[in-house]
Parts: sequence; structure tokens; C-alpha cells
Amino acid sequence: MSNPHLFLLFFFLHIYLSFSLDCNATDRKALLNIKSELGNPPELSAWLPATNCCTWSNVYCTDTGRIYNIYLISLNVSTTIPPSLGNLPELETIQLQAMPGLYGTIPPSFSKLAKLQLLFLTNTSVSGVIPDFLSRTNLSALDLSYNKFSGPIPLSLSKLPNLRFLDLSGNSLSGRIPPGLLHGTFRFLYLDRNKLSGDIPQDYGNGDLDTIDLSHNRLTGDPSFLFGITRPTTKIDLSWNQLEFDLTRVVFPHYLEYLDLSHNRIKGKVSKSLQDVKLRFLNLSYNELCGEIPNRRFMVNYQADSYIHNKCLCGTPLPPCKS
Repeated sequence: MSNPHLFLLFFFLHIYLSFSLDCNATDRKALLNIKSELGNPPELSAWLPATNCCTWSNVYCTDTGRIYNIYLISLNVSTTIPPSLGNLPELETIQLQAMPGLYGTIPPSFSKLAKLQLLFLTNTSVSGVIPDFLSRTNLSALDLSYNKFSGPIPLSLSKLPNLRFLDLSGNSLSGRIPPGLLHGTFRFLYLDRNKLSGDIPQDYGNGDLDTIDLSHNRLTGDPSFLFGITRPTTKIDLSWNQLEFDLTRVVFPHYLEYLDLSHNRIKGKVSKSLQDVKLRFLNLSYNELCGEIPNRRFMVNYQADSYIHNKCLCGTPLPPCKS
């Protein structure tokens, strides 16, 4: 039997086992409780006691019949997060998304989910503080964007040794950004559209940070340590803050594709290093920059709206400098 045939055999065997192997009885009971706690939404009408829960919609089973993934998206509910989610000990992924009728806080039962790697809780009305007990999980990605969380970002999140993706954007979080929230390689940090203040911690200038978006906050200080020609960063958005530094001699990452520093208090001239960086988006508007805009290489790609409302910038694409 050729290798392609072997692959197909094992593939269909996996599918067959997924549908023939009955799910764990404790997991089925937890799922039925989750359905009840959500108010028995019609989208979960196939969740019936006498059936195999590995065949139900919105869940995935392991080869041993344990629930490891649950995704509940756009359900028409008006209730709190089901506490019974914490009674699925093999869960690795939870998705609770696009449910504005979901309110309350993250239940303490989540502290029992020691194997949880991915938590996506987005576009809901869930509120309160981000709980410390999330540090008892095994999260590598945490997305709590566009909810109603308030209070500080808990330092306890830095205890998650595998956390590489963190999105807390679109909440009402306040206070300083804790250091050391991300670990490992290929990191993503989204803290935009909150009420965060103070300086950006220096350690975010180290390591393999692909994306950092801290826009629409109240941050102060000099963030130039985030830049540097050898850094692997592809997106930096620090717009709509109160950052102050001199841009003249800043050297930007060679692989940078997106740079938004608009609506700050940045002084000096437009850095000549931008001539050698092929950006798909550049915005330096609404700052205190002055002098002639560099006009070589990739600088010819940007329009006037990348530079408007500065102190005294001139030259293409703005009006020419006065002699």
C-alpha cells in the first residue's frame, strides 16, 4: 500500500473513531450544564442527554472521548459565563465571541483549567478585573479584546511561561503596563484603546516582538528603545498617546511594515533611516516635527497625510521649504 493510501486510511479511521467513540460521561454532564446555564439557546438544540457529545456542534473531542475545544460564537444569550466550563479538565481552547448579551465576570472555576492554552473572550459585555487565577492555566494566547474589563493589568499574567499572544484592546484598563507579560519567540502585544498611563517598560525592547500596538492610551516617556535596525518587529502603533522623544537619529527595524506615531509630542526631524524601510503604512502626523522631509528611496511612497499638523515640516509631499 502506497504512502498516500496509508494517509487516507488513517485520516478516515480518525474521523470514524471521533464519531463512534462515545464521549466521557462527566464531560457530557458538564456540557449539558453549560447549555442550561446559557439558557438553552437554539444553536445548541442538538446537545441531548442520550447522544454522543463528540458528535455535537461547537465542540471537539480527543481520540479518547474528552472535550478539548469548545467554541460558542454569536449566540443570542443574556447570561453570565457558564461556570461549568471549569468542569471540563481537558479543555485546551475556549472561544466565547460576539455575544453582547454575555455579562458578569470570568468565573473562578477557570482556575481549574490547567491545560487551557487558548482563551478567546471577545466582543461581549463581560466586566470586572482580569483575574489573577488565569495564571494557573497554561495559556499561550489570551484575547480579552472589546469587553468591559477595568482596573490594572495583573502582574500575575507574567507568570504564564508560554504566553506569546496577548490582546487586551478595547477595554477600560488603567494603571501602568507590567513588565514581562510575553515570553518565547514571535510575540504579539495589543493593549490599544484603554486608559493605560506611565512609561512603556524597557523589557519590551528585548526579544522577538513581532507586533506592538499601544495606541489610544495615556502613555508618556521615550519609547525609542523599541526601535533598532536588527529588531524583528513588523508593526508598531504608538499613536494617540503623550510620548516625547527626538525622532532625528532613531533607526527603525529593517522588516517594519507598519508605523503609526501620530498624535504624540515627538520632536526633531523625520529620521533618514525611514528611507531604507519599505513601509506599507506611515503616519507621523500631529506631532512637533520640523525640517525637510527626506525624499529618497521608499519615502516617495507616502502622501501628505503622513506628515500633516506638525510644527514646521516641509518638502515633498508638503509645500517646499523656504530658503
